[in-house]
Amino acid sequence: MTSPTHRTDSTRIQPYRVLWHAVATAIVLAGLLLAGIAGVAAQDTNRQVGLLDVDGTISPVMATYVGRGIDRSAERGDSAVILRMDTPGGLSSAMDDIVSDILASPIPVIVYVAPEGARAGSAGVYITYAAHVAAMAPATNIGSATPVQLGGESDDGEETAMDRKVVNDAAAKIRGLAEQRGRNAEWAESAVRDAENITAGEAVDLNVIDFVANDLDGVLAQADGLEVVVQGEPVTVETSGATVSQIDMSFFEQLLQVITDPNIAFVLVSLGTLALVFEIANPGGIGPGAVGGIMLVTGFYALGTLDTNWAGLALMGLAFLLFVIDVFVPTHGILTISGIVAFLFGGLLLSNTRNDEVLAVSQVVIFTVTAMMGLFFLLIAGTLWRSRGRPPATGESALHGAIAIVRTPLEPDGMVFLQGETWQATSSAGPVSRGEQVRVLAVDGLHLTVVPLTSEAGMSPPGALGGVPG
Repeated sequence: MTSPTHRTDSTRIQPYRVLWHAVATAIVLAGLLLAGIAGVAAQDTNRQVGLLDVDGTISPVMATYVGRGIDRSAERGDSAVILRMDTPGGLSSAMDDIVSDILASPIPVIVYVAPEGARAGSAGVYITYAAHVAAMAPATNIGSATPVQLGGESDDGEETAMDRKVVNDAAAKIRGLAEQRGRNAEWAESAVRDAENITAGEAVDLNVIDFVANDLDGVLAQADGLEVVVQGEPVTVETSGATVSQIDMSFFEQLLQVITDPNIAFVLVSLGTLALVFEIANPGGIGPGAVGGIMLVTGFYALGTLDTNWAGLALMGLAFLLFVIDVFVPTHGILTISGIVAFLFGGLLLSNTRNDEVLAVSQVVIFTVTAMMGLFFLLIAGTLWRSRGRPPATGESALHGAIAIVRTPLEPDGMVFLQGETWQATSSAGPVSRGEQVRVLAVDGLHLTVVPLTSEAGMSPPGALGGVPG
C-alpha cells in the first residue's frame, strides 16, 4: 500500500510543464523574429547605389563616362544608379548615347538635378525624361530643350525647312520618352518648340519629375518603393538605407572633358600653330615642332567632337598655310597680315552659334589669341626682313670688303689669312709686308685681289679682323 505522503499528483504538475513549454516556445519565436529583423536590416545596410556627377556640357566624353558608370554599377549589383546633373545642355549625339544607355540599363536610373541653383537645360531635359525616376533639388530649373543648329535662320528671319525638320524630330523623341515613363508629354513638347522653362516645384505639379529632394538621403528615401519599368519588366526601387558609392571620371576622361571645351580647343589649335611655325622658321629645335603637333592634333580632335563650323576651321588652316609661306617668300608681311585676318574670321565663325553657352568660342578669347598671334608673327616677319637686308655671311659675296692679314709678303703676289684659311692674293697697290692688313677687292675662285688698308684714304684699320694665324 502506497503511503499518501509519497504519492505524486499528476494533475498538479501538468500545468507547470505546459507553462514552461509555452515560455520556451515564445523565447524561440522571439529569437527567430529578432534574427529575421536583423537579417533584413543587414540586407538594407548592404544595399548600394552608384553616383555619377554629370556636371557641365553633355559631350562625347561625358556620354562615355555615363555609359561606363551605369555598366559598373550594374555589374557590382547596385540597387540603382543616380545621375546628379547640372548641365546647360550639349551635343545631341552625346545626349542620344546617354539616353540609350539609360533605356538599356538593367537597374533603375535616377536623375537628380542638383545642387541648389543647378539646371537641366536642353539635352538635360531629354536625359531627365529618359530616367526611371526623376528628382530635383529646391531652387533648380528644367527646360529650354529647343535643338540648336549652326545654320541660323533664313535671310527673312523665318525658320528654315531644316530647322522645322530638326525641331519636329526632337519633339517626337521627347514625347516618346514622356509616354514611356508616364510623364507630361505636352510640357515636354512645349519645352522643345517654345523653350519653356520651369522650377522644381512646378515640375512636380506638372508631372515632369517625381519629387523634390533636399539631398541624396531624401532622394533615396522618396525613391524607395516606387514601381518602374526596367528593360520591359516591372521593378520596385529599393534604395532605403542604401550606401552611396561615388563613381568618378578617370583621369583621362577628365582631361578629355577639359580640352573639349571650345575655348580650350581654340587655344590649343592656336598654340600648336605658333609652335609649328616657329619650328619651321628655326629648324632643328625638334621640341617646338613635337609639342606643336600634339597641341594641333588635340585641338582639332576637340573641335571635331563639337558641332564645329568647318568653314571656320578651314580659314584657320589657311591662316597657318599663309604664315608658313611668309617664312620662305619675301612678301614684306602681306601674307602674315592676311593670315592674321583669316585666323580672326575663322575664330569668329566658330563662335557663330545660337547656343553661345555650350558650343561657342568666347569672342574675348578669339580677339586676345589673335592679337598675340599677330604680334608673334609680325616679330618673326620683322626678324626675317632685317636678316634679308644684311650682307651675306657666306659665299663669295661675303668675302668682298673682308679684312685679311698678310702671311707672306705680297710682291705683288703672296699669301693672306682670311676667315680661318690661307688664300693666294695679289696686291693691286704695290708690295705689302707680312703682318699688315689688307681689304679684299675681288674674288676669282681661290685667288683674292686685295689692297692695303693704309692706302685707303681717310680710313683707319677696323677692329674686327678676318682671323689671326696661329
